Amino acid sequence: MSEYIEHDKDKISVGIVEKKFYTFAEPPTELVLESGAKLGPITIAYETYGTLNQDKSNVVLILHALSGDSHAAGYYKSDDEKPGWWDNMVGPGKGIDTNKYFVVCSNIIGSCMGSTGPCTINPKTVLPYALDFPVVTIGDMVKAQKALMDHLGIRKILSVTGGSIGGMQVLEWCVRYPDMVVSAIPLATTTKHSALAIAFNEVARQAIMADPKWNRGNYYFGEKPDLGLAVARMIGHITYLSDESMRLKFGRRLQDKSDFSFNFDADFQVESYLRYQGKKFVDRFDANSFLYITKAGDYYDFEKLHGDGSAVKGFSHMKAKFLVVSFTSDWLYPTYQSREMVKAMKKNGLDVSFCEIEAEWGHDAFLISSERLTALIRGFLDRVYNEIQT
Repeated sequence: MSEYIEHDKDKISVGIVEKKFYTFAEPPTELVLESGAKLGPITIAYETYGTLNQDKSNVVLILHALSGDSHAAGYYKSDDEKPGWWDNMVGPGKGIDTNKYFVVCSNIIGSCMGSTGPCTINPKTVLPYALDFPVVTIGDMVKAQKALMDHLGIRKILSVTGGSIGGMQVLEWCVRYPDMVVSAIPLATTTKHSALAIAFNEVARQAIMADPKWNRGNYYFGEKPDLGLAVARMIGHITYLSDESMRLKFGRRLQDKSDFSFNFDADFQVESYLRYQGKKFVDRFDANSFLYITKAGDYYDFEKLHGDGSAVKGFSHMKAKFLVVSFTSDWLYPTYQSREMVKAMKKNGLDVSFCEIEAEWGHDAFLISSERLTALIRGFLDRVYNEIQT
């Protein structure tokens, strides 16, 4: 890792970082998935920031959301326009301080950002997996992450943190490996998707599958279902925002015109913005991966998987200290879902702190720079770290 890079005035980055890869589950020892299918070999893309201390007690594991990747902080090249997706939180002196903690972020299986997924080569056919890729779950993703931790020689994790689907992975880490996880910070997440969340995901998936170029997932040697994926992203992006954020950012303002076009051009700024987000997304993401990851999120039901339908029973298997954070304008995973989680934790006598942050930016608020969130995470991590040192 190179010297720190200064950007945005006083903000300091972790600098130039490298995407690394770990391959495991080589046949005949494939990973057995929750569906019963076997997958292997599996490659995990990951990045690390900071320095692992001598007793390996300073590890923070970051788990990304649907379209995220292993690139949480820093730059690949000095002339990169944008840093990693959580650069405002991860770095020297930041909320997750890389001067103090050794941070690991890996790309989930099923994705298209370096880890094994539907767009990678199936060794049995020497063609992209496409829909031959088995359906994976949140639990499968965590099992793959555990293999990476074993590879890195990490036996104890100071804290696991992530938002949205990343928050589901946080819960799964805590229930599967209770003796390994010291603390956890689930952000803007839930123990299971509501009917509303499933409905939006299904409409987005149908947008992809209705594109003739999707070709039942076999599009890797021809034209891609860009239109379907763009519409899917537009649908998803609406759920990440809020009425207030859209009102403040766009209102009913027109885009580069003084009156309506009286055709189906993007008259309004919000229309132009959504089309831009959709177009930008197809340049970096795979349509099949979108299908697989949203399905994994919809399938996740913490209470059913670990508590016979009871959140209280499910959380009884955990030992970690928790900081649970929700946001006032998040209508995709509203605060009542976090409160239910916290209530079940407290009934088990777990050490849990909860904060609902006033934010106008909707579900995406956990990704946006926030002094309040930064202070909460910094304070929580410092407390937990100091406690294990005494």
